Amino acid sequence: MSVAHILILVLWILTIGFGVYYVKDIFKHKEDFKEVKYVPTIIIGVLANFFDTLGIGSYATSTTAFKFTKSCPDDLIPGTLNVAYAIPVVVEATVFIQKVTVDPLTLVLMIGASILGAIIGASIVSKWNLKKVRIALGCALIALAIVMICKLLGVGPFGIIGTASGLTGAKLIIGVIVNFVLGALMIVGLGLYAPCMALCLLLGLSADIAFPIMMGSCAFLMPSAGIKFVKEGKYNRASSLVLTITGVIGVLIACFVITSLPLTVLTWVVTVVMVVCACIFFKDASKA
Repeated sequence: MSVAHILILVLWILTIGFGVYYVKDIFKHKEDFKEVKYVPTIIIGVLANFFDTLGIGSYATSTTAFKFTKSCPDDLIPGTLNVAYAIPVVVEATVFIQKVTVDPLTLVLMIGASILGAIIGASIVSKWNLKKVRIALGCALIALAIVMICKLLGVGPFGIIGTASGLTGAKLIIGVIVNFVLGALMIVGLGLYAPCMALCLLLGLSADIAFPIMMGSCAFLMPSAGIKFVKEGKYNRASSLVLTITGVIGVLIACFVITSLPLTVLTWVVTVVMVVCACIFFKDASKA
């Protein structure tokens, strides 16, 4: 059995454990489903995970959509993102880890580092008050908008064309340390995809290698961190199950139905909206 298949097996064992814990908590609080805004929640789940599979990311788009549709309280957004999208991202990772051949040591160490960062990050963020969460989400959106603009313009690491399929020596150590930090920041609401892709390109990896690393990192860290948010009750139970189901649908459409899509204009639009949403978070935080 290859390392990729072992990773996928371990991933699904972890995910099934998380899923049982998650669904039991949902059904303990069935009364929360009276509060679901079904139409915006279904649209957000499908579209955010569809574009996530294509590399745009789901965190920033979902955070912005939650804010404008008022379908998730601000203080529950970090937990909701990590809990609701854990299973859709596992489906993504299952596809991409098998599709692209990556150096096994690089893949395992970078994924392991992100899990550790996420667990530590979740234990901190789950105790934050509303004002802290709003400030953190605003900062995360601004930071991600800057990274997305660099990606669109091919500035910095995004202008580098790498060819390597794995890392060794100092580059591997840097990759592991930075992915640990990205795992912790993802819990706050800073999506891991774009920063992780920038890291991979900067270290000389080819662009296609970034996909199994960033998706594998998210797939392993989200169930691990998600359990913490479920335990603390710091996520939107009313919407999460709907987001999970529709999220899986969005991923499958992107993987097997839509093979290509012009994303540049859409990414510019998303980036601008992210900045506007960040300003709203900062404004609301100042009132809190």
